[in-house]
Parts: sequence; C-alpha cells; structure tokens
Amino acid sequence: MGYAITVRLRRPFGEAVEQVRAVLKDQGFGVLTEIDVRATLREKLGEAMEDYLILGACNPRLAHRALGVDRRIGLLLPCNVVVRTDGGDTVVEAMDPQVMVSVSDQPDLGPVADEAAERLAAALRRLDA
Repeated sequence: MGYAITVRLRRPFGEAVEQVRAVLKDQGFGVLTEIDVRATLREKLGEAMEDYLILGACNPRLAHRALGVDRRIGLLLPCNVVVRTDGGDTVVEAMDPQVMVSVSDQPDLGPVADEAAERLAAALRRLDA
C-alpha cells in the first residue's frame, strides 16, 4: 500500500503553496501547522536543501468523527501535505488517510478515511487541472 497522494506541477513553489491552501480550504480543510523544513535545517544544522514545506491539514468534521471512533487516532492527525521542489517542478504530496486504517484496529475508521482520501484527492486534482 502506498502512503501518498501525489501531483507534480509545473509552477513556482510559492504559487503552488497558495493554491494548495485554497484547494484544501475548498474541501473543508484548514491548515493548523506549517513547518518550513528548509529554513529549519538551515537554521539548526547549517544544511541546505530545496524548498520543502509541511502543512498540517485538518477537516474538523472528519477529525471529530475519527476521534469518536478511536481517541488514539490523534497520533496520526492532522493529515500532512508536503509541498516541495524537485528540479523545475513543484511536487505536492498528501498522506493517504488509509494509513490510519492500516495502523489501527478500528474498522469503523474506514469510512472516515475514505471520505478524507476522496477530499484530499479532489483537492490535488484541482491543482493539476
């Protein structure tokens, strides 16, 4: 089983980040956290790398449903969405929510993960349109 939903874009990193935020919002996700991996590694380790941003995306309704099934599922929330450069492209990758089901012993998480996966995939498809 793969663990990511991926799209490769031919647009600048900054533009892609803004578009990712917009399409996530359209699917009911807010961005709760933002980690600029490039800046952190430069500051803490003096290491250089490509643009790499981790957005912690959360759909409150879906998170509430998942937590109602298994309080421990919070360990896997929010859904991480990575925006990174790769050569001249920008790659956007979202964690496949089916990962929640694969590590949990709660089959009732399946429908929640299905809906989250559909919404994330729909958001990424809009980027590629």
